[in-house]
Amino acid sequence: MIKSQLSSVLVLGAGKIGSTVADMLAQHYRPLRITLADQQQPAAEQDSNELRIRCVKLDASNAEALFAALSEHDAVINCLPYFMAQQVAAMASTCGTHYFDLTEDVAATDAIRRMSADASTVLMPQCGLAPGVIGMLGWELASRFDTLYDLRLRVGALTRHATNSLRYNFTWSIDGVINEYCNPADAIVNGERVKVQPLEGHETFTLDAEAFEAFNTAGGLGTLCESLQGRVRNLDYKTIRYPGHREAMNFLLHDLRLVERRDLLRQVLELAVPHSRDDVVIVFASASGLRGGRFEQETCLSRIYGDTLRGKARTAIELSTAAGVVGVLELLQKGRLPTRGFVRQEQVPLRDFLATRVGHYYAHLGDRLPAPTEREAAHA
Repeated sequence: MIKSQLSSVLVLGAGKIGSTVADMLAQHYRPLRITLADQQQPAAEQDSNELRIRCVKLDASNAEALFAALSEHDAVINCLPYFMAQQVAAMASTCGTHYFDLTEDVAATDAIRRMSADASTVLMPQCGLAPGVIGMLGWELASRFDTLYDLRLRVGALTRHATNSLRYNFTWSIDGVINEYCNPADAIVNGERVKVQPLEGHETFTLDAEAFEAFNTAGGLGTLCESLQGRVRNLDYKTIRYPGHREAMNFLLHDLRLVERRDLLRQVLELAVPHSRDDVVIVFASASGLRGGRFEQETCLSRIYGDTLRGKARTAIELSTAAGVVGVLELLQKGRLPTRGFVRQEQVPLRDFLATRVGHYYAHLGDRLPAPTEREAAHA
């Protein structure tokens, strides 16, 4: 049975991101019924009025248990590791449950798109920050030019006070970092879609007098290369880090050849690189092209910091990632998204996303939005 109305949401994975997603839903979307599920029993927390989040133990690799859980909910937000994406998406489609995830994995996204051809509900992967909101921003900037030459998208989840030689502490998934550092990335170069190698395309720049570097990483563009092919001369996505990080990671991955032994790489990083909750997310984008016959450029810069959510301290990457997926869920609920099939991030108007109850986490992205048309204002 297809769930046409959203009254219940299953959040899979009770890690830092998954628990933030559940808290964000509980904070902003009453009376939505929320279930937080994990292979380890999540800790239930009682607020002053009621228990807003039902916590259950669930092994998502158990097909029978997963089917039962999905069948009880209208939508699922998959916050499990990327390698679980295909299995959960396929089961959600079978159950008639709308599916959202945060994966940056290109292969998983391609598999989900293939299974969406006959889907009766939404299958929408890549709903976090990058891929995710950065795709909405890229599409918005692209739409402002008559002829688009270059679109450059840069995102960094950075530790504010890293003291090691990597100039980096983990602020999110180790598996996700390894995946984006080891796999080829999509880009458009001189009008042609190409694959570029991770850690290459190194560049240095300053923002507000602070030095940074950036380099290719996989998955950040989502489906934007496909959507903009034929409309842009050059398009790329790079991860922002502090200077020196790329050189150190290149030594680990290629000089020591740990790119060929990812399990060992994970062990090394997990034991040697600390996690940190003192972070900042930087979103920087620039677009150039012709507008009204004149060569022009637009840039957009936003910094996102941690904050408190439902009485708990949440990091910048937790809030920005959770807001990406929670915002598009709201737009589905409001009838502002397609109701079936594969949905790309760039199909979401940035203005609509920023107008959601969680869009304020990205408020500065709207600083230079043009005034809404009469039609847009009528639907706001």
